[in-house]
Amino acid sequence: MQCLQTAVLGVESAFDLAPQARKRTLYRLDGGAGTDKNLRWLLARDYQVLAKGFSGKRAKALARRVQRWDAYDSQSWLGRVEPTFDLGVPIDLLVRKRWHNSQWKHSYYVTTRTFPSKNAFMDHYNRRGGAEVEQFREDKSGLHLSARRKKRFGAQKALVLLTDLTHNLLGDFRYRGLANSPFAAWGSKRIVRDLLAIPGRLHFDAGQLKRIELLASHPHTEALIICLERYCSSRFGG
Repeated sequence: MQCLQTAVLGVESAFDLAPQARKRTLYRLDGGAGTDKNLRWLLARDYQVLAKGFSGKRAKALARRVQRWDAYDSQSWLGRVEPTFDLGVPIDLLVRKRWHNSQWKHSYYVTTRTFPSKNAFMDHYNRRGGAEVEQFREDKSGLHLSARRKKRFGAQKALVLLTDLTHNLLGDFRYRGLANSPFAAWGSKRIVRDLLAIPGRLHFDAGQLKRIELLASHPHTEALIICLERYCSSRFGG
């Protein structure tokens, strides 16, 4: 919520986005960034938005105004309703309800785009980047970021940077080495816990890796050896 504007300004600077380019740029935002203040700020800068609203209280109030609910999936329904708040430009608004823990849960979504159906609206929202799952949550569980703390700020900063480096290396290994393998769908936690923890030895000659030996009795060894050969070949050309 607090860092969105700074991040957007950083993107504008890095990509040298002119006002005309902003009109063709869509920000898909989860609820954490979907405050009225943030959305008005983005729209005032001529961006397109597709965002989940921040207010749960407003979502419940909007849900009471929906005249027709249509099934979206096996657990949720969608309804269109006229906005009860002003963001400075015309918007389309959907409300989603789902049954959870014996009660209805509601959320609302706004966009400046036009979609042929409510399902298309929600499908497009669900194709956002998802860094909160793919990186932050996986880094906390798979790389134990939340379990490691340093007392000094410099040491903690170094730990976070090392975690980022590890995240990128794992992403590269997953893309180049684990694709089309039994481990293709594994996240960071399973890769670290069940693959990279397999006992073995690395053999170097003149500073170059020449051979990898893994514990033969481990159930994943045979498949992992194939993945490692593929990875070394594509990544290092050897």
